[in-house]
Amino acid sequence: MNYVQAVEAPERNTGQIKLHDRAQAFAGMHAAGKIAAGCLDMLAAEVRDGVTTARIDDLARQYVFDHGALPACVFYRGYRHTVCTSLNHVVCHGIPGDRVLRSGDILNIDVTAIFDGWHGDTSRMYAVGDIPRKAERLMDITYDAMMRGIAAIKPGATLGDLGYAIQSYAESERLSVVREFCGHGLGRIFHDAPNILHYGKPGQGEELKPGMMFTVEPMLNLGAPGVKVLADGWTAVTKDKSLTAQYEHSIGITEDGVEIFTKSPAGIDQPHKTPG
Repeated sequence: MNYVQAVEAPERNTGQIKLHDRAQAFAGMHAAGKIAAGCLDMLAAEVRDGVTTARIDDLARQYVFDHGALPACVFYRGYRHTVCTSLNHVVCHGIPGDRVLRSGDILNIDVTAIFDGWHGDTSRMYAVGDIPRKAERLMDITYDAMMRGIAAIKPGATLGDLGYAIQSYAESERLSVVREFCGHGLGRIFHDAPNILHYGKPGQGEELKPGMMFTVEPMLNLGAPGVKVLADGWTAVTKDKSLTAQYEHSIGITEDGVEIFTKSPAGIDQPHKTPG
């Protein structure tokens, strides 16, 4: 896989890794990321017993519009909602509907906002009321695994280093890493090269270079790593019906490290925890 300056590349996925200008592109991604993260902040107070996932979707859509952005998922490959709402054993791409949240549920909400052409893509886990300790532990380890992966990102490192940082930590905590879904490049394109695997071996894979922008979004299961997609063509669930969790940030590589575009403005990147 080769690299190309983003300004010289077409606005589509050509299989090349785009290197973006830090001044302009990073500013655009921070603006889009702030809207997406702010949307998840707003939803923290709305995820409670008795609320439907459709209500969560309606609130997210209104928030994105009210902040001058567009919901990237609406009509994307036929999808008709602003967010994905993935409950309990749903790994990703859960579809909002009349499902009522109940105390004990854990929920991932995934949102992407387009602002001035840039995509801010992020997701978080939410606890509905009192949840089992094993569910809270799963969420905490998944968040920590994402942050360990992000900490491994720097110029000269490889995608294998990133994946290994996540996989080695997750498996040391007796959790499994989903293989079927991965992170992705993004910017003015929603899903771009390269694919970001959340497992790997040190030193393997493409070299990380300044200007790369992509998501880090590990999905970890309490049980086996296998998943299946339901008949709706979207909803992915654990094959053994074990609990699963996911966190996601959009990031950009700088000359000496990494910037996170989608940090919570309210400091609640883990909504079930008290900030600070």
